[in-house]
Amino acid sequence: MKHLVKPGRVAAMAIILSVLMVVYLVFLYQLQIIQGEEYYSRANAITKSERRVTAARGSILDRYGRVLISNKECYNLTIDVTKLFNSEDPNATILELVGLVNQYGDHYNDDLPITTEPPFEYDPNMTAIQNTMLKAYFKDHRQGIGKDEPTAVELLSFMRTRYDIDNSYTAEEMRIIAGVRYSINVRYAINTADYVFVQDASMKLTTSIMEQKLAGIQVSRAYTREYHTEYAAHLLGYVGLMTQEEFEHYSLLSYANDAMVGKDGVELAFENYLHGKDGVVEETKNAAGTVLSTVYKEEPVPGNNVYLTLDIALQEQVERILQNGVEILSRERLNEKQELTATGEWTIKDGYWEITGASAVVVKVDTGEPLAIASWPTYDVSTIIEKYAELLETPNAPLFNRALMGAYAPGSAFKPCTAIASLTEGIINTEDKIDCMGVFSKYAADGYAPECWIWTSMLPEHYTHPELDVSHALLHSCNYFFYTVGDLLGIDKLEPYARSFGLGESTGIELTETRGNMSNSRNHADYTGTVWRNGDTLQAAIGQSDSIFTPLQLAEYCATVANSGHRHSAAILKEVRNYDYSESIFQRSSKELSIVQSGDYNWDAVHEGMHLVANDIGNNPSVAKYFVDLPTSKSACAKTGTAQKGENIVNDAIFICYAPYQKPEIAIAMVVERGKAGANNAFMARQILDAYYNIMSFTDESEHEMALLK
Repeated sequence: MKHLVKPGRVAAMAIILSVLMVVYLVFLYQLQIIQGEEYYSRANAITKSERRVTAARGSILDRYGRVLISNKECYNLTIDVTKLFNSEDPNATILELVGLVNQYGDHYNDDLPITTEPPFEYDPNMTAIQNTMLKAYFKDHRQGIGKDEPTAVELLSFMRTRYDIDNSYTAEEMRIIAGVRYSINVRYAINTADYVFVQDASMKLTTSIMEQKLAGIQVSRAYTREYHTEYAAHLLGYVGLMTQEEFEHYSLLSYANDAMVGKDGVELAFENYLHGKDGVVEETKNAAGTVLSTVYKEEPVPGNNVYLTLDIALQEQVERILQNGVEILSRERLNEKQELTATGEWTIKDGYWEITGASAVVVKVDTGEPLAIASWPTYDVSTIIEKYAELLETPNAPLFNRALMGAYAPGSAFKPCTAIASLTEGIINTEDKIDCMGVFSKYAADGYAPECWIWTSMLPEHYTHPELDVSHALLHSCNYFFYTVGDLLGIDKLEPYARSFGLGESTGIELTETRGNMSNSRNHADYTGTVWRNGDTLQAAIGQSDSIFTPLQLAEYCATVANSGHRHSAAILKEVRNYDYSESIFQRSSKELSIVQSGDYNWDAVHEGMHLVANDIGNNPSVAKYFVDLPTSKSACAKTGTAQKGENIVNDAIFICYAPYQKPEIAIAMVVERGKAGANNAFMARQILDAYYNIMSFTDESEHEMALLK
C-alpha cells in the first residue's frame, strides 16, 4: 500500500520545526534572560534636557491705556531634519506638507529668492536678509555650483542634483522642494534663526498634520504680534527675524538667534523696553518622548509695556479726515482739469497736478506731545511682511512716512517766524506800517524784482495791499511786507530764529525723522548749486528758497508760536510699565528744547494776525468760513502756506493752526502734496478740531479705569 506522505518527509519536517523551535527559544532566552534587564532599562529610560522658553514681548498702548499691539499665543510648525531625511522619501513628504499648507490657506516660509514658475529668475525685490543668505549659500557650495554668481536656472539645476529631486517632478514641484530644502540648508551657511516651516499655523492645519503623523514635523508654541488697531501704521512698526547684521548687535545682549526684534517705528525705537528675557526649563521625558515633568531653572521675564503719547481715537479720526479730504480735493482737481481742457486753458501735464501724498500732525501745545501723526497713503501694518514687495510697487509710496520723513517748503506758513524775528530785532514795531508797492524793486538793477502775490492775482489788472502793520500783513499774507523786513533783517539773523522754532532741527521724537533745512548761506550751494544772493534772503523770508521742513516740525513750530516761544520735545514715549503694570519704569516729563525770547506785545501781534486769518470773514473768506462759527472758548488761529514747486507743477498746500486762541491746547500742521493752496486744507483742519473737542468732551468709564497717563 502506498502512503500519500512519505515517512522521510515527515521526519525532515519535524527536524526543521524542532530546529526553528530551538532557535526561537534561544533568541527568546537571550532577550528575556540575558538582555532582558538592558532592554527593560531602555524602555523605561528617563532623559533630562534643557529648553529655552521665549519671553512674551511687551504690549504697546496709547496715552489712555488702550492696547494697540499685544501678543497672542500661536503654534509654529518646525521641521525635525533628522526624522525628515531619514524617512523613505523626504521630497515627497515636503510636497505633501506644502499641499496641506496651501489647502488650508496658510503660508509656508520659502527663503529662496527665485520665482515660483518658469522661466525662473531671481526676485528683483529680494530682501536684504535673502540676499545675504543667497550669497552665503553660493560661497558654501561654490565647488558644486561651479561659479560665484550662477543664474537662477543654473542654481535650480544644481539643487535638483544636490537634493536628489527626481526628474518625474514638474518644474514647479521641483521649485517647491528646492525652496524648502534650501531654507533648511542655508541655515548651515549663515548664522541666523532656525527654520520655521509655518508661523502661526491655523488650528485646522495643525490638527491635520498631527493626525497624519507626517515625518519630521513638530508643533511648538510661540507668540505672535496681534494688532488691535488698523491705524498709526507708520508709527507702530513691526517685528521680524533678525538679519545677520542685527544678530551681531543683539547677540551681545544675549538674544537668541531666532528672536523676533523690532524692524521699524515704535517696535524698533523701544526694543530695549519691549523685549523680555527668555527663560530656561528642564524637561524630564521617558523613552517614548512623553514629558514627565518640567522645572524652570530660569523663569522667563516678559517685556515691559510701552505707553505712547498718541490718542488712538484722535489718530483714527485724523487719518479718516485726511483720506476723505484728499479724495474731495482730487475730485475737485479732476473737475477743474475737465472744465479747463474743454476751453483749451489747461496747461499742466499729467503727473504734475495729481495729489501724491498728504500728512497731518496734532500736538499738545503745553508739552509738545504728539497726539496724532498721520500720513497718506497708508497701509495695513499687520500684513506688511507678506505684502512688502507689493507695497514697494504701489503708487505714491504708502510705506513712506511723510509726517516724519517728508520735507516741504513751508511757504507763507513761515511768515510768523519772520514777523517775530523782525519785531524782536527792532526792524519794525507792532505799530509800524509798510505800504505794498506790488513789486519789490530794490534789486531790479541786478535783474531780480519779486512780486507780491496780489500783484499778479487778477491780471491784466495789478493790485496792491494798503499800508499794513505786522498783524494785518499776516492776515493778508503780503509778500512785499515780508520781503521788506526780511531784507532789512538779513538771513544771518533770521536763520537762528527759525532754528529756535525747531525748523531744520530734530524734534526730539524717538522715531526716524529727517531734519530738513533752514535756508542759509553756508550750505545753499549744496542744495541748489548756486551761490547765495540777496534774492535768496527775500525768498527765505516768505518760506521759499531752499527751506524744507517736516509736517512734525511745522506742528511743533506752530505750538511754539502758540506757546509764546517755548518749544518742547516731540518725544512720543509717555510711560513704561513692567509686564504686570504694577511698576512704573519710566515716565515722561516735558522737556523744553529752546526758547524764542521776545516781548509779550510782539507775541500778541503775531497771535492777533493768525487769529484774523481764521476769523476775518471779510478779508480772508476762504479760510475764515470754516472757523468763524467756533465759540470764543474754542476759536482758532491759523496761517496758510502755498509752496511753489516749479512752472506748470501744482503747488504744495500747507496749513498750520492752533486753538483755542486764549488758552491754546493743540496745534495742527497739514501738508497736501500738490494741494494747490494752503486754504484748501482749512476744511480738514476744522474737522480735526471738531474731532479733538468731541473726544475731549466724551467720557467713557472703561477708559478712565486705566487713565493714569493724562
